[in-house]
Amino acid sequence: MKKILFAICISVSAFSFAQDYSVPAASPRQVVEQQFSMSKITVDYGRPGVKGRKIFGELVPYGQVWRAGANSSTKITFGQSVNFGGKVVPAGTYGLFIVPTEKEWKVILNKDFQQWGAYTYDPKQDVVDVTVPVNKLADKQEWFEITLNPTDENTANLVLKWDFAQAEVPLKPSKLDAVIKISDKLKEIKKIESDAAKTKS
Repeated sequence: MKKILFAICISVSAFSFAQDYSVPAASPRQVVEQQFSMSKITVDYGRPGVKGRKIFGELVPYGQVWRAGANSSTKITFGQSVNFGGKVVPAGTYGLFIVPTEKEWKVILNKDFQQWGAYTYDPKQDVVDVTVPVNKLADKQEWFEITLNPTDENTANLVLKWDFAQAEVPLKPSKLDAVIKISDKLKEIKKIESDAAKTKS
């Protein structure tokens, strides 16, 4: 009986151990979340590595749509309406795709954000596309990376880097003047609340 109980305990321990660990992903998934203006932006994407391969122009062919990552398509969610590289995009979730060339990338937001890769990509579902220049990095970026770099309270750059290439899409609220006015009013309210709290104490 003791042997049976011991075996059960070992099995349960092994099962618990297995739940905590998994086989390392070839292209690990990452979720990036950044406070932006009065809301936030979230990017969910797979991070492929260079691994000694020629990337742009070979693994990622020039002139063809690419999923901007690995595995399931990259998803970007805007908590408010934004100006995406000069074009207005409503709040919501979109698939992020890229059509690269040697000197510039077309960055696309598509309504279908639940597809695998870009195999069922339909240009008719595109919401906007913007073309941005590609800059050459001094040092190699081994793992594909998407970051959101704030430039001030209400603007940021969507930065895409891999191998020796980097591109940026500027972001700002679609109605910046209105956002600034609302933000100023909210700051006034917070100051009133803070002053009232000090008076009570």
